[in-house]
Amino acid sequence: MWSSLKSPSLADMEAMAHDMFRALPKRFRALCDGVILRVEDFPTDEVLEEMQAESEFDLLGLFQGVGLPHQSQDDIARLPNMIWLYRRPILDYWAEHDESLGHIVRHVLIHEIGHHFGLSDGDMAAIEAEVAD
Repeated sequence: MWSSLKSPSLADMEAMAHDMFRALPKRFRALCDGVILRVEDFPTDEVLEEMQAESEFDLLGLFQGVGLPHQSQDDIARLPNMIWLYRRPILDYWAEHDESLGHIVRHVLIHEIGHHFGLSDGDMAAIEAEVAD
């Protein structure tokens, strides 16, 4: 049976991420209105350079946009806030650690949403603790 198993595709991982998002506390999700969630295999070269990453495997996810604490009603039209999850680095991390893939995806998703909120690492850990595996 194991010989037919495959790593999740981009579409599979995007569906997983959206499922994980729907399982987050409602008050948390409500503050994410308009945030777009995407999954790609790797970050772009521009992102890698901007984040000063040594390898395309260094970033598991990324928040791009203007976080809630920095938004203003006077803002001119801007691009939507986006959360990127990077499939190949996540799968690489999964292969090297004793955690479920779902746990890793949820952790990265919560971490990136936390950047949207301007939350501390402690705040993100408390929210993540509310969600059962």
